[in-house]
Amino acid sequence: MAAYKDIFKITHNNVLPAQGSILISEPFLQDAYFQRSVVLLIEHTKQGSMGFVLNKKTDLVVNTFFSELEDLSEIPIYLGGPVSPNRLFFIHSLGNNIIPDAVKINDQLYFDGNFEALKRYIVNGHSIEGKVKFFLGYSGWTQGQLEKEITQNSWIVSRNANDNVMFAEGESFWKDSLKEMGSRYETWINYPKDPYLN
Repeated sequence: MAAYKDIFKITHNNVLPAQGSILISEPFLQDAYFQRSVVLLIEHTKQGSMGFVLNKKTDLVVNTFFSELEDLSEIPIYLGGPVSPNRLFFIHSLGNNIIPDAVKINDQLYFDGNFEALKRYIVNGHSIEGKVKFFLGYSGWTQGQLEKEITQNSWIVSRNANDNVMFAEGESFWKDSLKEMGSRYETWINYPKDPYLN
């Protein structure tokens, strides 16, 4: 099996992780959270890193948890990662004027902020489709851990994220993200999800 995997092995692209970067998992990862995942890094410091898996949709919706949202269009929740799995987080493109106390990730994206302000925004009839994305839990790395995983080729680091991350869903987004990285990653796209079944 090791030799089979070596056919698909590609050294990482020497792009360093930073706040707003995208991490694309290699196809060999079998972890339930990170298999074929694309992660948005919302924080990256010497102390560690924090991010959200963008493309793992759950069967849960935000509306279930807040009575004032029950009669509105369903708002999906994504699986952000294994840390704090019972806590709800969100990213958005609404900015601090609409959602006070939001943390700027880059020029297009923000993290969390005043949740009451967001609920009011939704209840007042504003569409949040493509503007807000909710997660249960987050992905975290301790000091030096992410850099080590990158040098072990578990992740490719992509350029800064834009608002298309709001539409990230499923394995197709993982494949599309790899395609954007160039033809050298085509072998990753074609690698079977479970090679033992082939």
